[in-house]
Amino acid sequence: MTTQANWQPTTEITTGLRFPEGPVALADGRVLLVEIARGTITEVAPDGAQRIVAQPGGGPNGAALGPDGALYVCNNGGFVWHERDGRLYPGDQPEDYSGGRIERIDLATGDVTVLYDACDGRPLRGPNDLVFDRTGGFWFTDHGKNRLQDRDRTGVFYAKADGSSIKQVIFPLEGPNGIGLSPAEDALYVAETLTGRVWEWRLSAPGVLVDERRDRPDGGRLLPAPPGYLLYDSLAVDSLGRVCVATLIQGGITVIDPVANTAELRPFDDILTTNICFGGPDLRTAYLTLSSTGRLVSVPWDAPGLALNFSEGV
Repeated sequence: MTTQANWQPTTEITTGLRFPEGPVALADGRVLLVEIARGTITEVAPDGAQRIVAQPGGGPNGAALGPDGALYVCNNGGFVWHERDGRLYPGDQPEDYSGGRIERIDLATGDVTVLYDACDGRPLRGPNDLVFDRTGGFWFTDHGKNRLQDRDRTGVFYAKADGSSIKQVIFPLEGPNGIGLSPAEDALYVAETLTGRVWEWRLSAPGVLVDERRDRPDGGRLLPAPPGYLLYDSLAVDSLGRVCVATLIQGGITVIDPVANTAELRPFDDILTTNICFGGPDLRTAYLTLSSTGRLVSVPWDAPGLALNFSEGV
């Protein structure tokens, strides 16, 4: 079942960002985010003031706080950028592509350390988004890179935050992007950009899929989607277990209930609504990156977001 609903007006927090993504809400009301086109990690204060925290270069993308209080970042290596009618759009792999990698950023000093740039001898191509489980390991997607006549085949990985272990768990996927865990951490959700699909895998242990066949031979189950043409970007899970997926082309957040098997599109005014996270004292504030227009906005949510591991007290 799919429905479409109008949604509440947003509060504009700041503007002038260079393709913001990867928002991380802090306990004191600040929001960390990446500016992919600028190659920075940027802090946004509640009054909208901006401060550069680190400059990893390339294409910093998804971000999450880790067990040591550092910021862990998927770096896609950069894009060719296009500006049209006052909007910014990412394109193909650039000539100065710096390679895909997972980075650890010390928020106190801005120091950047590369944790992983390959798995089993194969280079990472365009890491996109990540989520930590309660054990301190993290799942991440590699979206790959597009070129004029071809693109990478990629998948989903599981790694440790100390740089000691990385493995590919799911392959292949078509432009895997957003990734999240269910409240009980017994299910993994992954959005594919290019197909406009969200998949669910059941988990038997950290980094391990349940051995079963569902819609995919590896156990993936296809979740519902709104009608019409859309692409998916990053996602977050709320406390009700709903998967909230940033939705491109139609522009908004698709709220998917894996139990009721429903999907509802909540529209916003940027066709490149790229990411969502939850913050505020009760986690009822959704922060959205409206990337083509360079904005960070907030909107009241109808349920608390799911508290992310290692996010408290930062």
